[in-house]
Amino acid sequence: MGAVDQTSTGSHLERYDEALARDPMAALVMVREWMRTDWRALFAELRGRRPIFVTPAFTVVTRLADVVEVLSHEEVFSVRAFGPRLDAAMGGPFMLGRDATPMNWRDRGLMQVMLDPCDVADVRELAGRIADELLDAAWPSGRVEAVHELFRPVALGVCAQYFGLSGPDPQTLSRWTRAIVTDGFANFTGDPEIQAASLVAGTEMMDHLRGRLAERRAALRAGQDLPDDVFTRLVRTVLPPAIGIDDERILINMAGLPLGFVESAPGAMVEAVEQLLLRPQVLEQAVQAAADRDPGRFDRYVWEALRFNPFFKLLPRLCEHDHVLAAGTPRSTLIPAGTFVLAAPASAMFDADVVTEPHEFRLDRPGHHQLFFGHGHHACLGVHPARVVICEVIRRLLLRPGLRLLPAPEGRIVRANGIFPDRFVLGLGADGQEG
Repeated sequence: MGAVDQTSTGSHLERYDEALARDPMAALVMVREWMRTDWRALFAELRGRRPIFVTPAFTVVTRLADVVEVLSHEEVFSVRAFGPRLDAAMGGPFMLGRDATPMNWRDRGLMQVMLDPCDVADVRELAGRIADELLDAAWPSGRVEAVHELFRPVALGVCAQYFGLSGPDPQTLSRWTRAIVTDGFANFTGDPEIQAASLVAGTEMMDHLRGRLAERRAALRAGQDLPDDVFTRLVRTVLPPAIGIDDERILINMAGLPLGFVESAPGAMVEAVEQLLLRPQVLEQAVQAAADRDPGRFDRYVWEALRFNPFFKLLPRLCEHDHVLAAGTPRSTLIPAGTFVLAAPASAMFDADVVTEPHEFRLDRPGHHQLFFGHGHHACLGVHPARVVICEVIRRLLLRPGLRLLPAPEGRIVRANGIFPDRFVLGLGADGQEG
């Protein structure tokens, strides 16, 4: 089904080695730029020639088995590289920034109960309804700016109506999440202005949540009806004090829901839609599958499309003590303590040793070859609602006649900080006119 060429030019390592001998800093800058703009070719070459790519500043892991190994051993490969920034923004420890601790185990277990997998049908219907309303509003113009007129508003609507966290308004909640996530996951140089913006956003978000928590407790005491959202479930839950889930833990875990959803879900939607629109034959089949509303038939088009350009291409970890990665194989490598490790799911999902015909668009991929939601200790907490929101919004979009990519520069994806999709204009209807 419509392969897209992702073969390597075979020149990256030679250029890197030559640059490293002359100017190590320049060589690292070159690798970072390749990971941003030419990652397909770079990863293909690394998988074949240097699958555990050691540089003076970081180590990139590209094979599926090795990526899974890194993500599965949280006591060796920790999230300490970015956890403290999230803690600072929220004013206390957050499970995403903790490894193998009782607090992580308790908080994660609690939130998994609150995010009941049985909710997915209702969440899917909610996301689809919001998407249709937004598409109806955009339809007369013959185009939609998919990021801010569709994908982010749906994510924010799900936050408000399912999580129970709307912010004082959607725009403010959106600003908070962007500021905190940018510092936590994209502020590689430690820019103090980005850090300061994150702290301000985090303080505002936590103050807002404290007010909302007080309102809900007062409503419960007054016997008022409250919606069955995640926030209300947390407020209603009575746990023994020894469990350690006090109000601050409830608030921090609530704050974590939009941080893990408002950026990543729209990001995944942008990448998957672009990949589908780049493959006309696949797109036609996906539209047919969308029309019969069979999630089992349609959703696999989304995940296979996203494999060709996953939103999370690299997952950072810090090696806490010496570890031999891929022990017993020809690529066995000692990772010294203190090494900054970049596990590359975007590369792992093209590992030909495991993934059959990786450069072909195939719908029969097993789920354990998909790393969109991470793996192991820090696999996505909200995977069940996230999966259905992403797929249903894309399904509703594909059902609109005349959906198409627009020529550059208008149709080009614009990214904030080189990571977060911030603009993606798509055509609707016939030749930009109402259909």
